Parts: sequence; C-alpha cells; structure tokens
Amino acid sequence: MDILSEVWNTLLATITDVLPIAAIIFGFQFVVLRQKPANLPQILFGFLWVLIGLSLFLLGLEWCLFPLGRLMAGQLTDPTFILAGLEAGQTAADIRWQDYYWVYIFAFMIGFSTTIAEPSLIAVAIKANQVSAGAIGIWGLRIAVALGVAVGISLGCYRIVVGDPIHWYIITGYVFVVLQTAVAPKMIIPLAYDSGGVTTSTVTVPLVAALGLGLSETVPGRNPLIDGFGLIAFASLFPILSVMAYAQLSELRSALARRRRTKARNSA
Repeated sequence: MDILSEVWNTLLATITDVLPIAAIIFGFQFVVLRQKPANLPQILFGFLWVLIGLSLFLLGLEWCLFPLGRLMAGQLTDPTFILAGLEAGQTAADIRWQDYYWVYIFAFMIGFSTTIAEPSLIAVAIKANQVSAGAIGIWGLRIAVALGVAVGISLGCYRIVVGDPIHWYIITGYVFVVLQTAVAPKMIIPLAYDSGGVTTSTVTVPLVAALGLGLSETVPGRNPLIDGFGLIAFASLFPILSVMAYAQLSELRSALARRRRTKARNSA
C-alpha cells in the first residue's frame, strides 16, 4: 500500500507540474492560432503516456539511481576500502587525493556510459549527421561528447576530494573554450556548444548529482551543500572542448589524406 500511495502521489505531482505546459501549448493552439491540431485523440493519448512515463521515471530516480550513486560513492571512499590498497600500518590520516583513484575511474566510466546512452545526445547526433550529409559521424560525435563528460566528471570528483573552489575550474575551462572557438571549424562550433546542454538530461544528471552528493558526504571535511553540487557544470563544459577537438582532429586527418593523395599524384 505504501508503494501504491507513493506512485499515486508522484503521479499527482507530475500532473500538477505538467499542466501549465499543456495549458500554454493548447492555449496557443486554440486561442491564438484558432486551429484544431491534427490527430487530437492521438496527441491526448500520447500526453497521457508522457504523464505516466515521467511519474515512473521520477520514482526510478528516487528508488534506484540516487541511492545507487550515493552508495557507490560511499563504498569507494570508505577508509577501510582505501586503506586495503595502502601499505600496512597506514591510517585514515595518511589518505591522500591520489588514493581515491577508484573514485576517478568510476566517475570516468559512469560519465562515459551514461552519456553514450543519453537519448537526447542520440537524437542530436542523428540530426547532425543528416544535416551535414554524413560529414559528422553519429558515433564519432557521441564518443567525443562521452569522453568530454567522462573527463569533466573525473576532474569534478578530484575537485571534491581536494576541496578546491569550483569557480577556478569553470573559469579556466571557459577560457579554453573561447580560445578553441577561435581556431575550431566554424560548422562544428554551434553543435559543440549544444553538446554541452544535451549531456545534462534524463540519464546523466541523476547519477552524476548523486555521485557528487555521495562524495561530499563521505570525504572528510567536505560540505554537501558547497562541494556536493557542481559536477553537472563539469559535464556541460568539457563536451564543448571535446567536440571541437574532435572536429579539429577530423579536419587535420582530412588535410593529411589530401596531402598524401597530392604527393602520390605528383610522384606518378
């Protein structure tokens, strides 16, 4: 009964949250445009599934992803686990930032895998491939974004462990973004900036947020409110750099291939 009650309460909360969106959309459709949308029954049926899907997704976050992220962070930062990999006789006071290497590895792998599975990134990669007539590869873009997220989250976890101020990392990162924008291929720059946004969606955000909060709660001397948040900013920033780097490497590879073909023709 408790489960059914929680499902019902979540469904009611979702309906309350989504109703303003529906009111705006249908209000513009019927009041401003004054046109009945095509396939209205199908739209209403799909809207019902949206409500059910959002409710189930929120329950999944609450019951699975958030607890799992915090659990993994707690286990990986447990002094007993860390001391097992250190020399005999060392205590918790001897633990340094290098000894949290399993945290960085886990952050990299979870950042990469969740981004590869991100539905919004898949949709953007497919559209980019279509618009560019195949010049931008679907898997190339997805892997580039996933590597950026993985590196960003790993660096964000390092920041939590050592307790550095977040603004220095973000400022430095955007300085590199601006410098890279000046030399990156023009066609990839808008897509690179959008790639930072599509990574912060349904799959990545819950696990990343839970990981950051779990780390800040278990690493000694860290405050969850100050140190626990900010990983999502890293997950948004570094894909911009990695996508522009992917385009620059692709352009360099194409230039080298053209040079080799030119040399082959000249030698012939």
